[in-house]
Amino acid sequence: MTSPTPTLDGPDALPGRSADPLPGPALDSSADAERRRGLRRMRTLAVSLLVFAAVVYVATRGMGGFWGFVNAGAEASMVGAIADWFAVTALFRHPLGLPVPHTALIPRRKDELGRGLEEFVGENFLQEGIIRDRVAAATISLRVGQWLAAPEHRERVVAEVADLAAIGLAKVTDQHVADLVTEALVPRFLEEPISPLLGGLLQEAVADRLHHGLVDLGLDELGRWLVQNPDTFSDVLSERAPWWAPPRLNDAVISRLHTEALRWLADIRSDPRHHAREALDSMLVQLAQDLLSDPATQERAERLKERVLSHPAVLESAISLWSALRRALVTSLQDPEGAVRRRLLDELAAWSDRLVADADLRERLDRSAADLAVFAVSRYGAELTAVITHTIERWDGKEAARRIELHVGRDLQFIRINGTIVGGLVGVLIHTATVLIP
Repeated sequence: MTSPTPTLDGPDALPGRSADPLPGPALDSSADAERRRGLRRMRTLAVSLLVFAAVVYVATRGMGGFWGFVNAGAEASMVGAIADWFAVTALFRHPLGLPVPHTALIPRRKDELGRGLEEFVGENFLQEGIIRDRVAAATISLRVGQWLAAPEHRERVVAEVADLAAIGLAKVTDQHVADLVTEALVPRFLEEPISPLLGGLLQEAVADRLHHGLVDLGLDELGRWLVQNPDTFSDVLSERAPWWAPPRLNDAVISRLHTEALRWLADIRSDPRHHAREALDSMLVQLAQDLLSDPATQERAERLKERVLSHPAVLESAISLWSALRRALVTSLQDPEGAVRRRLLDELAAWSDRLVADADLRERLDRSAADLAVFAVSRYGAELTAVITHTIERWDGKEAARRIELHVGRDLQFIRINGTIVGGLVGVLIHTATVLIP
């Protein structure tokens, strides 16, 4: 069977051979295109030096004297250029397509190279001392504080947070809320006794007089309703008046009751020590004690809790409350003048000032950042470095060679150039020694 004529990939061709473009699939990024152009330029320069040495060698062949030295240098330059071309090319492919042993090293041994690179990174970069030194040198806290000192940077952070929050809130659907309420919150509340919690809260509220504001609000609303709805008040009492009572007497009595009710509400509202307030306080204190210690009251509270939690309105109210809260948060976050957004900007400004001014705070935060980085590396460092091996193992051998050559091939062409120059100098030295030594 006839063997195919070996060919040389790319511009590594020796003089006299046609130069094909850089092998491999087209790479779209402008950076890769620039690397490809740089690699071609250096290859062209290396090949040009080899061609120049060959031309000089042929032109000075058989001459003596000074030209003998030039001829020897040109001959050695060709040897050095070809030898280094072979060495560089052997990293990425078989030179001239010939399966010479120990060539095409990267395609054949990429998995071993990947494992070696993984070990190198793990042993020389992901070490606790190195990480702590780099975090300390980065002065993360100070740089963050200085960056946040600019109003436009704070605006940018808040805008990003607002966008992320809006996206996150939009992902929480009504069904998610329903599942949370029915599968987590309601069963949990049913398991927990409500009486001790209510009794303790009520006891604390009465002791701190927190309920007085609510009482005042209720009195104000009730008084406002009586003033605005005298006819409704009259109709309610008229329906309950004796059938035999004269209408005129009923009207007089109802009018007096309306006036006295308003006066009574005003007295309670203006007198913090009104007997009605004291009676309400006593009733609340007794209710709190019963919730904490009376089994009958506790049982009634538990039954009431179960009836409330099992009512369909609980789920509907939870969904409605969440929807209203979500709308309010999103609106406030997206409004440049919203309260939440202004508060975030103020907090960032204060935090920036503290970071810049407080060296102890910066030291604590940087130390915490270093601890976190060390923990992450010690816990997940093996997984991080394993990405190198796994990624290279998935590469096709030729594709891996093309990628690596694209990044380092330009610098490797200097080996060929230096080999040509150094070879020529060594050739001249050897020829000089040959002439001088009998």
